[in-house]
Amino acid sequence: MKHFILYALVLIISVSACNKKEVDTHDEHEGHDHGVVKLFFTEYTNEFELFAEADPFVKGNPSEILAHFTKLEDFKPLSKASITVSLVNGSNIVKQTLEKPIKPGIYKFSITPKVNGSSKLIFEIESEKNTHKIIVKNISVYGDEHTAIHIADKKQVTYINAINFSKEQSWKIDFATVYPHKEQIGKVIKSTAQILPGQTDETIITAKTNGTVKFNKHLLEGQFVEAGKALISISGKGLANDNAEVRYTEAKNNFELAKANYDRKVALLQKQIVSEKEMESAKAEYENAKAVYQNLKSNFNENGQMVISPNDGIIKHVLVDNGEYVEAGTPLFSVVNNRNLIIKAEVQQKQFPYLKNISTANIKSTTDNKLYTLKELKGELISYGKTIDEDEGYLIPVNFIIKENSAFLPGSFVDIYIKTKANKESLIVPNTSLIEEQGNYFVFVQLTPERFEKREVKIGVTDGINTEILTGISQEDRVVSKGAIIVKLAAVSNSLDPHAGHVH
Repeated sequence: MKHFILYALVLIISVSACNKKEVDTHDEHEGHDHGVVKLFFTEYTNEFELFAEADPFVKGNPSEILAHFTKLEDFKPLSKASITVSLVNGSNIVKQTLEKPIKPGIYKFSITPKVNGSSKLIFEIESEKNTHKIIVKNISVYGDEHTAIHIADKKQVTYINAINFSKEQSWKIDFATVYPHKEQIGKVIKSTAQILPGQTDETIITAKTNGTVKFNKHLLEGQFVEAGKALISISGKGLANDNAEVRYTEAKNNFELAKANYDRKVALLQKQIVSEKEMESAKAEYENAKAVYQNLKSNFNENGQMVISPNDGIIKHVLVDNGEYVEAGTPLFSVVNNRNLIIKAEVQQKQFPYLKNISTANIKSTTDNKLYTLKELKGELISYGKTIDEDEGYLIPVNFIIKENSAFLPGSFVDIYIKTKANKESLIVPNTSLIEEQGNYFVFVQLTPERFEKREVKIGVTDGINTEILTGISQEDRVVSKGAIIVKLAAVSNSLDPHAGHVH
């Protein structure tokens, strides 16, 4: 682990150095002076983050606007779009349209105000699918450059101990930021649960006669089988008693004989050669023979019992061997279709008072190591134990059923976070926002999209996905939700090289 951290640290320092070289080249060729006073503004819509720096706006003077556009769906740069910026002051509008960025996500505008006064910037984004609009209000345009620079300089904010992490850096990693949100989160009971087939989704197929088992083809656990397909035959050849083939042949012969006799009586009845009583007797014999034959025919033939799967599914267990002798009622194999799965958790007795307030649960899949909410799995609580069973180790069972189950393997064990109802709302952040250091927890608060502050927080309960924050941040503090560990490493690299990172 130490070697990994050292390697990552060296990587961050190397990337930061490359970014610095890249920025210096950017300044040299594009005339972007980092020593002058700049205006910074950040705006969010449901789809985009805008982070831009601009020259102070002066009537008659061109102002450069270096704008970064980030897609909030994945926090990657907007790479293909036509963007028009408009400086609007009443009916006076100055605009410029750029068909492509100078780099992915970065658009460099130059706009010359015609009048001074309070204005607003409007960025209209036209992509292949939609048109979006980002509005920046309270843009001041001044009549002279000296006043504009003087006021902009007074508005400059100095961030002490801020961590520099440029948009170009964040675009290269799995990164995101969010606002903490309020949510009702009560007692959370963490436990281990077993994934079981739904009781109505598993069928055990049994032998209906005595005899020797013969597989029609390979019958293996995990194999898919179709409903109605014969999988096994059970032959009673050589048995002195209860021979299925003999019974089937006898029933077939009796049926055919009774049918022939009945058909003959029907023909004679039309000629009034037989009585009604004889006719009724022949019909009863025929119906009885037919019932016996049809009952055997559905499961037997001349070779014995034909064992079929009653429905499509997966073979869970094969309980007999090829050539094995079985008696009627012996389980042969089981089939499951896994339309529904049961999640059976077991909790300690001290948790019993909370079980009546269960609201939902989060379950961690072992196949993809992802946490799913009960809602995502189309699940619900079925029951929880009201008594103690010593066979269960004196634990209380809690059972859920889920329908979306492709991420879960029947028979496996999973971690489960059982959530109960609460009377109050708490401040919540994703677990991925938290960094632990020697038992203390921290988050990175966004000051600007390129400046972050490490802040200690006190945490409460966690449901495996989100964690309750007791103190340290407010609902207005936007925090890093993905990539926090990389921001932490960037903080170390910044302390080693104060010029590391891309600084606008």
